[in-house]
Amino acid sequence: MNRKLYLFDFDGTITNKDTLFDFLNFTFPTTYNSVFIKYIPLFIATKFKLIKAEEVKRKFINSFLKNKNKEEIEILADNYFENRKNIIIRPEALKYITNLSKEDNKYIVTASLDLWVKPFANYLGLRLISTKADFDGNIFHGKFKTPNCNYKEKVERIVKEIQLSQFNEIYAFGDTKGDKYMLELATHPHFRYFE
Repeated sequence: MNRKLYLFDFDGTITNKDTLFDFLNFTFPTTYNSVFIKYIPLFIATKFKLIKAEEVKRKFINSFLKNKNKEEIEILADNYFENRKNIIIRPEALKYITNLSKEDNKYIVTASLDLWVKPFANYLGLRLISTKADFDGNIFHGKFKTPNCNYKEKVERIVKEIQLSQFNEIYAFGDTKGDKYMLELATHPHFRYFE
């Protein structure tokens, strides 16, 4: 039997936006711009590898979500999904994913936090491999349970969670250098396929 595995990057591949910024801007419209402006020097520093992108990402997210409870964040994420899904999901990606067989194994593999990607994964019928938020009790204290799921970490997480030897064909979809290693893993790599 020919078994197929589908691995989709999320931001820029399934969506037409980086959902980290879009989610926070949509959810916190009155404070987003002032916080974003404060972080511009740090975002620039990550481009020159003067500071780790994962650390800046964590701090930026903390500016909005730290000390919020899980239920509150889930409500915010569901609201974001309901209001933005038809705007940010690429129609070509939606059509492609919808036409896949129910028997196929399909995953989103993303550096974005599970907090706001879960509703999209559920809607699309995809399993989720992502950067995971760490909750202490029911409160998000600003830490990640896993390393940032990008670059080689994507492959490490895929190998950890999926028994690849079960599959004859692996289809991978990505749009940036952060997807390079995942695309190299595939028998059928697709770069910017839905654009």
